[in-house]
Amino acid sequence: MSEHQVLLEAHDVAKHFGGVKALHDVSLTIRRGEIYGLIGPNGAGKTTFFNCLTGLYKNESGHFIFDGLRLAADAPHKAAEVGIARTFQNIRLFGNMTAIENVMVGRHLRTHAGVFGAISRNSATRTEEAAITRRAEELLHYVGIHERAHDYAKHLSYGDQRRLEIARALATEPKLLALDEPAAGMNGTETEALRLLVEGICRDGVTVLLIEHDVKLVMGLCGRVAVLDYGEKICEDVPAVVQKDPRVVEAYLGGSVA
Repeated sequence: MSEHQVLLEAHDVAKHFGGVKALHDVSLTIRRGEIYGLIGPNGAGKTTFFNCLTGLYKNESGHFIFDGLRLAADAPHKAAEVGIARTFQNIRLFGNMTAIENVMVGRHLRTHAGVFGAISRNSATRTEEAAITRRAEELLHYVGIHERAHDYAKHLSYGDQRRLEIARALATEPKLLALDEPAAGMNGTETEALRLLVEGICRDGVTVLLIEHDVKLVMGLCGRVAVLDYGEKICEDVPAVVQKDPRVVEAYLGGSVA
């Protein structure tokens, strides 16, 4: 695999909480333009991996290479600056802001007007604000909730809040979109709509890293899948191989099956 094909490399990433090894020497490689799944039982270390990648946690050892450069994301805004955006297992929206305002917040890293522009309301600032609004409207259309643009985020349905989080993440113009259990709490119709949305995001040039407990969704959506168990990677392959791996069966079911 050439360097150009690789977007993210994790090398022996470890994170401990006291005596608990949440991650133990986890290594994986994500290619540009793929949907990559990260699964495992509860407590396997999946969200901890996301948190290390995006600067919420500092790993004890190991490192990440992103887009050819060693990642020094020791804060979430630094990860976003280099092109890594994420959603959260527990939705983190600004509930008392409208849907479009939430997406506009996501444009903050890609804008230039400062305090002086906000006070003076000069032509450049007004032009930039208009562009931010247009892009936010486009992203709400993209995820399918444009009709709720001026509703408060806290008044949106659960599924629409998930879509809004994705729109806000896309507003940062990411190269890698990390989705932490985006289908959690969704019904079958909502999950199918999410699958189509994620496929569209990938087709439009954004690589996707997906944590999800809906194994059926992961196996039908992802080109490759890695499995964590007790902080260690036990398998990484195409979905058909992962589903039959005895270590994966044991991790999920507690024992082997014929």
